[in-house]
Amino acid sequence: MSTRLTSARARGVAVGAAAAVSLLAVTSASAGAAGQPESGIRNVIPITEILSYGQKVTAVAVEYAADVNPRTLDLDTFTVSDSLYNFRFNPIADLTDPAKRGDRTVTAIYTNDTPSLEPDQQSDRGRYVIIELDPMDPGGSTVIAWNGGVKVNPDLQTRVVQNADVRAQAGNGQGNGPLLAKASATELTPTQPAVNLLYDDFTFERFMTASGTDVPYAFWVPEDYDPAQQYPVVVILPGQGQGLLPNAAGEDNEGVQVASDIPATAWLQEEWTGTDEDVIVLAVQNRRVGSATQQSELMVELVTWFTGQYSIDPDRIYASTVSYGSTLAWAALTNHPGLFDGVLLTGGFAASQAQADAIAASGTPVWITHGTGDHLLRVTTTGQASFNRIWNAYMALGKTPAQATALVKYTEYPLAAFYEPDQHLAAAPTYEDSSILRWLLAQ
Repeated sequence: MSTRLTSARARGVAVGAAAAVSLLAVTSASAGAAGQPESGIRNVIPITEILSYGQKVTAVAVEYAADVNPRTLDLDTFTVSDSLYNFRFNPIADLTDPAKRGDRTVTAIYTNDTPSLEPDQQSDRGRYVIIELDPMDPGGSTVIAWNGGVKVNPDLQTRVVQNADVRAQAGNGQGNGPLLAKASATELTPTQPAVNLLYDDFTFERFMTASGTDVPYAFWVPEDYDPAQQYPVVVILPGQGQGLLPNAAGEDNEGVQVASDIPATAWLQEEWTGTDEDVIVLAVQNRRVGSATQQSELMVELVTWFTGQYSIDPDRIYASTVSYGSTLAWAALTNHPGLFDGVLLTGGFAASQAQADAIAASGTPVWITHGTGDHLLRVTTTGQASFNRIWNAYMALGKTPAQATALVKYTEYPLAAFYEPDQHLAAAPTYEDSSILRWLLAQ
């Protein structure tokens, strides 16, 4: 059975009441003179996107009491700053350290009638000012270390300063218009949950296995899903740090497997996959209980159930793994040959010889990728070893080199392939190569 999570958890981000009170105390709206709009900033709303190395604040929407005159705005109207903390490299204490902050680069500014991005970055009439930020800036990451793993930060450290006066649309369409908010040096904090692009399009639920274990998962189906059509499905198996980690206070990190890196959301975007084919995505969150084989069995039960709920092509069920997720895939390939029609394994653990033999016997295509300088899983004993064992297993079965090459592939990435120096996350350069994703969909 499957149960739906609360909407707050599904959105993944909540903002503390204290932050909202502090902002509203500074910018509480006041009635203007007769015929004048109310003044003051109403809301500050972060907008996030999921990049190769995870979810990040890439824009901020500032809401005013009336439609804003875009002619009075430029790239210097606002300063946006954020914590430079990155869970892959920095201690958690850096998150709130005022000395570990930096200004973001504003790349575009325009008005809109909703807290959302415009592809052309041109103003539409509205009360929201959209401040777009350089996604390659340091700072603005939303995923933090927590309870032995990671979670989406419930208290984003994004701050906004309005450096210049902001004015409303002029009544006659000429001039600057009435004053909406005076320039101020006050740092404004978020007042509403973030708008999480693509993340918010996932549904977050739990599956109850026959043994009574509830397995969290997130899934996405196309908006125009047609049950008369068959779809491929990609099952995302994330790393150990993205596994479910409840604490004694009843808090957990549910849903982080979608936000922590690119694999889950890449399949929703043609610019990543290089194809306009619709793909259903199932991102399983490991319970981190029991052996890899036991965890794999729970995953297989969920996948088997899920693929019966939607119109999924039984010959196009794929898996894509990050780090520890490879152990679940190796076990499933061994114990359930034929479940997956192709598997992409990034920065993973080693397949044993017995697992390699089983994979070769089933003929399931796999593509293994790894970072040469992986500091957590040494490439010679993991990525290279897995490839060599599977390749040799095919040779032992009498396959030709050309036949083996079609069934097991290997890519190794040097440091230069990583735009952040985390060579363990081979998923980053892997997913930046759309030909690999198209290979998976072609199996």
